[in-house]
Amino acid sequence: MESTPDTKSDTTAFDMPDWLQIQFADQKREFNKRPTKIGRRSLSRSISQSSTDSYSSAASYTDSSDDETSPRDKQQKNSKGSTDFCVKNIKQAEFGRREIEIAEQEMPALMALRKRAQGEKPLAGAKIVGCTHITAQTAVLIETLGALGAQCRWAACNIYSTLNEVAAALAESGFPVFSWKGESEDDFWWCIDRCVNVEGWQPNMILDDGGDLTHWIYKKYPNMFKKIKGIVEESVTGVHRLYQLSKAGKLCVPAMNVNDSVTKQKFDNLYCCRESILDGLKRTTDMMFGGKQVVVCGYGEVGKGCCAALKAMGSIVYVTEIDPICALQACMDGFRLVKLNEVIRQVDIVITCTGNKNVVTREHLDRMKNGCIVCNMGHSNTEIDVASLRTPELTWERVRSQVDHVIWPDGKRIVLLAEGRLLNLSCSTVPTFVLSITATTQALALIELYNAPEGRYKQDVYLLPKKMDEYVASLHLPTFDAHLTELSDEQAKYLGLNKNGPFKPNYYRY
Repeated sequence: MESTPDTKSDTTAFDMPDWLQIQFADQKREFNKRPTKIGRRSLSRSISQSSTDSYSSAASYTDSSDDETSPRDKQQKNSKGSTDFCVKNIKQAEFGRREIEIAEQEMPALMALRKRAQGEKPLAGAKIVGCTHITAQTAVLIETLGALGAQCRWAACNIYSTLNEVAAALAESGFPVFSWKGESEDDFWWCIDRCVNVEGWQPNMILDDGGDLTHWIYKKYPNMFKKIKGIVEESVTGVHRLYQLSKAGKLCVPAMNVNDSVTKQKFDNLYCCRESILDGLKRTTDMMFGGKQVVVCGYGEVGKGCCAALKAMGSIVYVTEIDPICALQACMDGFRLVKLNEVIRQVDIVITCTGNKNVVTREHLDRMKNGCIVCNMGHSNTEIDVASLRTPELTWERVRSQVDHVIWPDGKRIVLLAEGRLLNLSCSTVPTFVLSITATTQALALIELYNAPEGRYKQDVYLLPKKMDEYVASLHLPTFDAHLTELSDEQAKYLGLNKNGPFKPNYYRY
């Protein structure tokens, strides 16, 4: 697991705007309301096919007649005549809209934020350029930012995770979106550049997942980068890249590290991966987990979630770690701590979730047993040395979308998922409710950075104010009909706390 340097906390008081003062009882009444009628739910949105795949799926809305045509070569218009987008097929917008409507029902806090704050428009004047996974849940976030007054332009942070029908729905609604499932590396950077390089449009906020967008602007458009008012980053990889800029004295704008906020770490990284690791593996391989030997590389929050899920399904789980604290946690949780070389010949599944590079090397791949499944749950495709497998002596055989057999000369084969990219978002989906927590955190971070008075944030990397972290959590409690205990005046005085929080110091480890 990668460790991040200490992040600066906001030492000034965070002033809660009036529109954030949402009463708990009001939330419960609001969240318990559900539409009485919704559009017919479309087939599974998880396997929208790559533009480069030759395989068909009942879950894909892609018109097979134009599968081989690159979206960059198409001339498309939405119903309003706009051409400022590039998606797989704008005709899929209706299906995508249904997906977004379903997601809205499982994202209560974000919808409440949209309803309460859209009158005040706290993001009026904000020009946000975003690079995240483009899913139905992200679409709810993008449309919320638009409702709060922002102009948005968006690209995908992963070439396999885009839901084509959702991208089409956003484009139809007037959002400039440049993304489709199955982009090439060249397409990926082209889409980012189309978001950024627009005549007469200067972004002033960045929402990033992985740091690719931030570094593209920093390297290619330095003058534009200097005019950015704030950056919000949600991944381990992207946060580390921000710290590198900061240490080098090259970060000229304040940045918010959302990845290390409590709500993101615990819910998106731990609880989300605890469910989505099984979903991704099952959809791609149809395997049974009981009795399988699995090695999980990294015991951070993602690793903890993966290990807990596999252990509960009856798998024999090994863990590799570089951090002695995380290693001790793994031991206390009942997992055997090993070096990868010690178990690589015997395990059935190898899962990486470190955020590092070359965790699984060609030497490891050569020693794996026949049929071993190899996948990655980290953000970037750097953890598994996939490039070393593209050699003449090895044969690649596509089994189905995102599933490849890599075959050695002696007939041994491994099963590589998503070409070493993020498994859950490339091969399945993640729980919408969890993404509601992350998306609400991102929205509040953007609002905070955009509206912060001059001097509150310097050119450095900050954590989300604790008060806002607690607020995000409180917005989601009514969904469970949960009832918070309130401190009495005497109790609050005894603990030295404000009755309304924050309830824990910044150094508290949840």
